[in-house]
Amino acid sequence: MKQTPIAPLEGVRVLELGNYIAAPTAGRLLADFGAEVIKVERPGTGDELRNWRLHKGDTSMLYRTINRNKKSVVLDLRTEAGKKAVLALVAKSDILLENFRPGTLERWGLGPEVLNEANPDLIITRISAFGQTGPLSERPGFAAVAEAYGGFRNLVGDPDRPPVRVGVSIGDSIAGLYAAFGSMMSLYQREARRRDAAGAVPLTERIIDVALHEAMFSMMESLIPDYQAYGVDRQRVGGRMEGIAPSNAYICKDGASIVVAGNGDSIYQRYMDTIGRPDLAADPSLQTNAGRWAKREELDQAIGAWTAELDAADTLAALDAAGVPAGPIYTAADISTDTQYAARNMIQKFDVSTGDEILPGVGFPGIVPVIGDQSLPIRNLGPDLGENTNEILGGLLNMDPAEITAASGREEALQP
Repeated sequence: MKQTPIAPLEGVRVLELGNYIAAPTAGRLLADFGAEVIKVERPGTGDELRNWRLHKGDTSMLYRTINRNKKSVVLDLRTEAGKKAVLALVAKSDILLENFRPGTLERWGLGPEVLNEANPDLIITRISAFGQTGPLSERPGFAAVAEAYGGFRNLVGDPDRPPVRVGVSIGDSIAGLYAAFGSMMSLYQREARRRDAAGAVPLTERIIDVALHEAMFSMMESLIPDYQAYGVDRQRVGGRMEGIAPSNAYICKDGASIVVAGNGDSIYQRYMDTIGRPDLAADPSLQTNAGRWAKREELDQAIGAWTAELDAADTLAALDAAGVPAGPIYTAADISTDTQYAARNMIQKFDVSTGDEILPGVGFPGIVPVIGDQSLPIRNLGPDLGENTNEILGGLLNMDPAEITAASGREEALQP
């Protein structure tokens, strides 16, 4: 029997005007669970992400990943025909996503009031570096700037070195998560009011304003209250976590590194017994996290001496037997062959064309969160530029070929 696809957002249409990572991540999350996401791209070049980390062909694996399950339409928003087509799509959409610099849509004649005239129920989700209001609202900025401004970058790295950046665009991705959440929250409010005959949601409540730096700031836990209440200004602590010990990465005999989080009070006792240090388990000064943090160097030296005598596999086996949370530090190669990822369908295989050749069985990250026992299947990878232009403009909007040509602007590229 054929299984019925799980698509909780089926029937929701999203118009994505975003480039790069933040808004497209929000669009990807909605598309993953069944929303029809129509991605509008500029003529000629499309989303610049197509060229980021490009190894072959004209479309990167990064683009294919972040823009999966979407449709690509080429429109030139500088032309009247392009703007007319966007407004026609707006009239048939539930959510609009954009991450241009504040004021850009307004300069194109596509500000919220214009969009609202085209669709009084439209949810408008806007992502920018510093938000749509405030003294910095018009300042441009990518995730790197937002991560620094939000307090995140100051805590990443070793204390005796300058701050470093994590190896992914975490600021963009977290902002995308908030944008997807905000969009769904507003969609729920809209549908609840319809159900209760409570009237339309005002435009001001249908504009979701996500700032990259605020998305990162919201992840900073008690950074500000600790500072304002106690004068505690957190600093970089390398592989540790401020105030939590022992929790760190350690090198094993075979040169592999592992992470061990043995900071719970009861876990700590088992941890020290496992490494052969019952004296540290019994030490009255080490019975709480505060005490262990004060003696973190001593604890890490003892743990490091133990891991140095065992290969990573034996180390992890001993810790697992004792119920101490620990794990390997995985590379892409490790993840590719891991049984846990495979069991939940978290790496899904596709043949990918570079234009010159077909790359068989390329793995892509699965859909999160899981509904049922496994990750939902990816319907399609990020589309070729303009792959669905005729389908959407001709089918959904009933435009003729001449109108499609005028709206899609075959010659010039759209600049934000």
